[in-house]
Amino acid sequence: MIVTTFQTSLRTANLDDLDEITDLHTQARTAYYQAGGHSETELTSPEGRSSRREMWMRAVQDDTKTVLCAVREGEMVGILAMGPPLDPDMDAASAAQLYQIHVRAGRWGQGIGSQLHAAFVRFLRDASLTAGVLEAWERNSRAQAFYARHGWMPDGHHRPGPCDANYVRLRLDVGPSA
Repeated sequence: MIVTTFQTSLRTANLDDLDEITDLHTQARTAYYQAGGHSETELTSPEGRSSRREMWMRAVQDDTKTVLCAVREGEMVGILAMGPPLDPDMDAASAAQLYQIHVRAGRWGQGIGSQLHAAFVRFLRDASLTAGVLEAWERNSRAQAFYARHGWMPDGHHRPGPCDANYVRLRLDVGPSA
C-alpha cells in the first residue's frame, strides 16, 4: 500500500525499517509515558528497546497484521500497526484493532496522525468491517483527545497499565463504504 498526500507517503513497513520504527516508537512513547509519571530510565533502557524491536519484527512478519510507515522528505515521521482484535470478546468478522499510531515528536500537529488514522478507517471499510477498537493509556491525554476528535468512544473495557493507570479500550463504529 502506498498513499501520498501533502508530502507524506504511507508505505508498508519491511524488515529494513525495524531500527527506525523502534527509535520512533521509543521517542513517542517516552514523551507520553514520561508526561504520565513513568521514569525515563525505564522507557529508554537497552532491554526495553530490544523488546520493542522484537515486537515490531513480529508485527512486520505477521501476515495478519499491517504496519505502515509515514515518510516525509525522506524521514520516517509516523507508524501505524493494525490487524485482528486482540480481545476474545471482539469478533474479527466485524472489527479490527488499531494497535498503535505514533508520530515523531516535533511533527505533531502536521496531520500525520490523521493521515495514519484515515488509513486505518480505509482498512476497515476495504475489509467490510463495521468497527475498530484500540487501547489508550488513560494518562495519555494527547492520544485521548486525538481519538475523541476522530469519533472514538470508550466502550467500558479496561486493563491495568503502568503507574497504576489503566489502558482504556475505545471503539469506532464505521458505516459501510459509499
